[in-house]
Amino acid sequence: MKKIVWIIIGIAIIAGGIFGFNHFTLNQPVSKTISSDGRNSGIQLNLHYKNYVSLNVLVFNLKDISEDKAAADVFRVLLQAASALKENEFETVELAFRGKSKFKLKGKYFQELGIEYETQNPVYTMRTFPENVLNLDGESAYGEWTGGLLGVLNKQMEDFNDFNKKWYLEDLYEAR
Repeated sequence: MKKIVWIIIGIAIIAGGIFGFNHFTLNQPVSKTISSDGRNSGIQLNLHYKNYVSLNVLVFNLKDISEDKAAADVFRVLLQAASALKENEFETVELAFRGKSKFKLKGKYFQELGIEYETQNPVYTMRTFPENVLNLDGESAYGEWTGGLLGVLNKQMEDFNDFNKKWYLEDLYEAR
């Protein structure tokens, strides 16, 4: 009986350490950045390493979004998270909603988003973001547009809206 108790205590300590490590290395710095911007109120997220132990894959998990938030608000939170973690190097970043991964980004691109957050035009970042989104199998989710400026801008924004719809909006409104 004592052996089982010690095994359970050991497992609890290990699990607590794993969750604590995820909290202090990911959630705490991101939460500090996100909470300093009042516009982010109503967007709940949790960041963790893949399976909580794969340090080369970050899971950016949107948990909930209040009805008054727009896609631009969620995108700002993603950019602010990238900025808070810009010193970290990941192989990939999975974009999840309520625990289910939907898309991924190359880690280098996520890091670039964080480095450029303070200086890059956010509308440009928003327009070109879908070109960098990958399906979970690693294939590009959206193409790169060429042609006349107005036509390209329109198609890029259509892709951005479609991305948000597939990432979280469909599931969010289905649940409500």
